Amino acid sequence: MKLIQKPIDGFPSFYQPYMDCVPEDGKLSEHLKNIITETETLLSSFTEEKLLYRYRKDKWTIKDIILHLADCERVIIYRAMRIARGDKTNLPGFDENAFADNANANSRDIASIMAELKAYRHASILFIESLDEHSLDQSGTANNYPLTVRLLVNHLYGHHRHHLTIIRERYLD
Repeated sequence: MKLIQKPIDGFPSFYQPYMDCVPEDGKLSEHLKNIITETETLLSSFTEEKLLYRYRKDKWTIKDIILHLADCERVIIYRAMRIARGDKTNLPGFDENAFADNANANSRDIASIMAELKAYRHASILFIESLDEHSLDQSGTANNYPLTVRLLVNHLYGHHRHHLTIIRERYLD
């Protein structure tokens, strides 16, 4: 297994809470695989009512969160691929709330949402494992912020962990 260390500095401060969620051992691909299993196990005990629960009126449902993870997987890996390939274009940001409002997650079966996330994750891991150190350290810009491919691929895990923590802390009885 290829080790991919997380960045320790040189990135926008708002990424720090996500990097704090990434283990120090460099086994990123393994962690990305395992968190999918952890997510499936957690969701397997949820009723449809629980999957549609909002802890506040203006917050997402659990289905919204899981589809948000799938949407972000696409965006993050797309950014990582462009930067890894030497593209210096300032990549656009995206409105995660508009994505969630228009994704229709709550009308979908959780199995189909998880299947989508798993498919993207599988493709992401294949891409990540293809990267050499030079590619991982390529830098670029997204939404006017400087970042590296290494930051983005580690962000996949940190972002996923962040949302699992929110589900456990705010959505469970």
